[in-house]
Amino acid sequence: MSTNRKKSVTGDIVINAVKDSFIKLNPIAMAKNPVMFVVEVGTFIVLLMTLIPGYFGTEESMGFNLTVFLILLFTVLFANFAEALAEGRGKAQADSLKKTKKEITANIDVNGVMKQVPSSDLRKGDIVVVSQGELIPGDGEVIEGLASVDESAITGESAPVIKEAGGDFGSVTGGTRVVSDRIRVKMTSDPGESFLDRMIALVEGAKRQKTPNEIALNTLLTSLTLIFLIVVVTLAPIAKYLEIGLSVPVLISLLVCLIPTTIGGLLSAIGIAGMDRVTQFNVIAMSGKAVEASGDINTMILDKTGTITFGNRMASEFVPVGSENVMTVAEWAAIGSVKDETPEGRSVLELMKKQGLSYDESVPIDGEFIAFKAETRMSGIDLKDGRKVRKGAVDAVKKWVEAQGGSIPSDLEQKGNSIAKEGGTPLAVAVDNSIFGLIYLKDTVKPGMRERFDQLRKMGIKTMMCTGDNPLTAATIALEAGVDDFIAESKPEDKIAVIRREQAEGKLVAMTGDGTNDAPALAQADVGLAMNSGTVAAKEAANMVDLDSDPSKIIEVVAIGKQLLMTRGALTTFSIANDVAKYFAIIPAMFTLAIPEMEVLNVMKLGSPLSAILSALIFNAIIIPLLIPLAMKGVAYKPMSSTKLLQRNIFVYGLGGIAVPFVGIKLIDLVVHLWI
Repeated sequence: MSTNRKKSVTGDIVINAVKDSFIKLNPIAMAKNPVMFVVEVGTFIVLLMTLIPGYFGTEESMGFNLTVFLILLFTVLFANFAEALAEGRGKAQADSLKKTKKEITANIDVNGVMKQVPSSDLRKGDIVVVSQGELIPGDGEVIEGLASVDESAITGESAPVIKEAGGDFGSVTGGTRVVSDRIRVKMTSDPGESFLDRMIALVEGAKRQKTPNEIALNTLLTSLTLIFLIVVVTLAPIAKYLEIGLSVPVLISLLVCLIPTTIGGLLSAIGIAGMDRVTQFNVIAMSGKAVEASGDINTMILDKTGTITFGNRMASEFVPVGSENVMTVAEWAAIGSVKDETPEGRSVLELMKKQGLSYDESVPIDGEFIAFKAETRMSGIDLKDGRKVRKGAVDAVKKWVEAQGGSIPSDLEQKGNSIAKEGGTPLAVAVDNSIFGLIYLKDTVKPGMRERFDQLRKMGIKTMMCTGDNPLTAATIALEAGVDDFIAESKPEDKIAVIRREQAEGKLVAMTGDGTNDAPALAQADVGLAMNSGTVAAKEAANMVDLDSDPSKIIEVVAIGKQLLMTRGALTTFSIANDVAKYFAIIPAMFTLAIPEMEVLNVMKLGSPLSAILSALIFNAIIIPLLIPLAMKGVAYKPMSSTKLLQRNIFVYGLGGIAVPFVGIKLIDLVVHLWI
């Protein structure tokens, strides 16, 4: 298991956040948040009226104006602090990544001559040789050799991973260490453009772009702010007509209490914290849009091998057909696999040893190995005596045997289907024009996958499994794992076709992948999660990269995305409900003297108009820091339908948002009324 880098809020982060809270008072920076910008402008106006009251002809005492100024200032600072705190955690994550960056001496191959140069001098396309104990100087692809690589500095995973040329696990990251053997690596990036450099830039929360939903919510909050601004401005002549003294500081206080300052102050922090939670989970998101899109996913496409199953299809049984016996099948299966370096090929020889069987090792000597190809779907060996041994997909081997005039055993199809129905993969073994039997390859569904897919179903997410297996095998695994649908014998273009079909129906699609052949589908998907152990093409095409290379982590990423959306929705509901309560706290208290009939609305029975304003203003200031932990941690998410989720939010955060201010403002008023 990998160790997630969970960055707690340390003292240094808090101190830096406090400093940044004052730096962010810059009006240019504040203008990006219209709600809090209005509060800052109001704060500045009250400050001027406090310093030079005679110029403005204000009726309130300097003490009242100073109190209002300090409360408004703290309101802005608390909002800035929430954003700075979220950014601080992201920057702390970036700092830990920067520690892994160091100047490395690289052994570069220049026309066959080895030279040592600083890693900063390397360029894309250079060939370097990295031996046991040495650090890999930059991002690249293994072009020769095989080695174990310690990636713990990047992923937190202590176990080394195997990197080899010519496969989907040939991508290496600069700063990781070779712990065995020796590899030749072709650089795939220039200095400053490595994956680690991009990761450092991406986790810097301050550079996060607003997502479409966040922009829409910002527009709504800005509109509400303008509406309440107009309302408050029109209250001035009404109050004058009713001979109620409403000074500018009082009107500004009223405005700040009525506009959605709570969500306005926390909105940016919620988005940054959402990205940070993904980063803590060892997933690097290329943008905030990717995190948010994961919360809106309707369809999830997962590869079977390595995601739903362990991915190690191993020979578990030799199944004879016709009149043959197990010994004959095992012997020819071993001869056909002796030069096969794939996991399946090696597992055949291991099964032979496990069962105490043997074969004539002299037979395959000097034979010509026939590698597996997608076109033939077979592998094998052409022996020096002219005989040809093949093993592969049953239908492919059948066609090969029939092409040579051979006959097909009557029980071949039945036994092959029986293996497939059990979730296994049958490989037929043939020599020339005769089929001797089947190799039963078995893959295993990872524990807990059915429960996880049940959770996704409760979220309203459809799951689809992609596999190259035949339909019967695919159906068995799909049933065992609990996915909603599957695509058998799938090719890269099949994945793209499915994604486009789902998107054409207005759905958002997520998928995982690690190979170059997955790159087109990863680019097409709304959320593409690439494995760090995969190819450069896959990582470039995706909008998220999993440092732990765990394909099933897409499920957790979706949960984090939904938590982000739920947190934003819950706090927005709470904020607007707050405003309703503050309206009933302030307006009746201000106008009851002039309009006695409004006493029926004065349910809070606050001490006086001034104490009502100050109490609401103080509550408005302190509620933001009280909600910062919730904004940072996120609202607890439980899989449920959208309807139930909406009902829960309205009940908990809607009613709670109304009740809390009534209680809080009343308690504050009891103290404030005595003070003034």
